[in-house]
Order: sequence, then C-alpha cells, then structure tokens
Amino acid sequence: MAASARSGVFGGTVMSEAPLLQVEALSFRYEDMTMVFDLTLGRGDCLAVLGPSGAGKSTLLSLIAGFEKPLAGRVVIAGQDVTARKPADRPVTSLFQEHNLFAHLSAEENVGLGLDPGLRLDAAQRRAVAEALARVGLGDFGRRHPAQLSGGQRQRVALARSLVRDRPLLLLDEPFSALDPGLRLEMLDLVRQLQAERGLTVVMVSHNPQDALRIAGHSAFVYDGRILAAGPTRALLEAREPAELRAFLGPEPA
Repeated sequence: MAASARSGVFGGTVMSEAPLLQVEALSFRYEDMTMVFDLTLGRGDCLAVLGPSGAGKSTLLSLIAGFEKPLAGRVVIAGQDVTARKPADRPVTSLFQEHNLFAHLSAEENVGLGLDPGLRLDAAQRRAVAEALARVGLGDFGRRHPAQLSGGQRQRVALARSLVRDRPLLLLDEPFSALDPGLRLEMLDLVRQLQAERGLTVVMVSHNPQDALRIAGHSAFVYDGRILAAGPTRALLEAREPAELRAFLGPEPA
C-alpha cells in the first residue's frame, strides 16, 4: 500500500507525507497468536499504540527495534530496509518502563553509554552529554548515581541517553507508567517538546488514551495481533469503533 501525500487513515494504516517508518506485512507468532502488522508513519509524527494487555503492542515495537525477528515482512526506516539488521545498527532508540541504568555508573556516565559503550568520550561528546542532561532538567545531577535519584529523575537520565544517540526514530514502551500522574504528564510534555525541537518520529505504547491525546497526533488500536483502527487520535477515540475499541475504552462518561 503506497503512502498518501496527506495524513489520514487507509486500510487501518496511518499514512503521512515523507514516511520515516514503514512496516510492511510484518508477521510474528507468539504461542497460539499470529500477528501481522502494516503501518506507515511520517517523518516527525507521533503515533500512540493503544490496546489491551497481550494484544501485541510491545511486540510491534520489538519488531521495529530488531529485538524480535519476524517470520516475514519488512521494516523500512528512512528509506532503508533494516529487517535483517541488528538492533544496534538500526536508526532507532528505545525507552522502556525499566530505565536500564547501571547502578555503579553516574548519571553522566549512563548517558555517555549512548555514545560509546566503553565511555571513551572526546570533549565534544562530553559536551553533548552535559547538554542532554541539562535539556531534561538534570544539569546539576551528572555526578549522582541512580540510587541518589528519584524514579522520575532516573527516567530523565534514560531519556537523555536517548537524546545523545541522535536517532530519528524514538520508541517508547510505557516508560512513564510507573510514575505518579503529575510526573507522568510532565515527562510526556517533555517528550513532546523534544520531538518538536529535534524533528523526532515517535511511536509510544500506552494503555492510557489520555496519554495519547496529550502528545500523539495519530493513534493505532491493536487487538489480537492486528491494527484494527488508526487515524487522528481525537477522531479515533471519539468514533469508538470498532466494537473492540469501544470495549477497551469502557463506558462513555455520563
């Protein structure tokens, strides 16, 4: 299915000008579920992937990132087929609920891992680390270790590490779901600001439709290993179709 010149929904697929991400007939089998995904996302867009637990949302992100190997299909990023590439060789950064910081390293060292796993950083790279920490509000916390940081601060360090990697596609697998509501919204707003500043393309898995409304221009509803519906977030949620989406959203407010 070819990309459209305008944003919209075609056959359950988000279409947008100048696609950055194309997922084409990507299939995967987990236990007794066969998943098949088709998705096209424009450069600089933000897509929320919604759906019940076990629907295949995180699997979709893992296939895009290369952590899972598909049975068939392709992943194309910035015009390049990356289906056979290892995760480290894809222009993708992933941020998970578990921040994956190393307890024995400082915040700035954890961020520096995004540039060099051996932490052999030159002066320009050290400046990039300091700038990334400052951008997420942790400019004075670089020497602190994870145990000296709050949960929200640790996620900010993980986000700063994503920034220094400077990859065009950012995958978020519910990284803020364990945070208090106010802090979660603060982190979502920070992601939205960084996306706009850097022109990032973002795919965010969430159980929370309100998170999607806050930062995602488009959303896709995943159910039983398929994208059943996709389109502009508010229109999709207000339409409440198909029935599986309606059941996921629950009763309409009185």
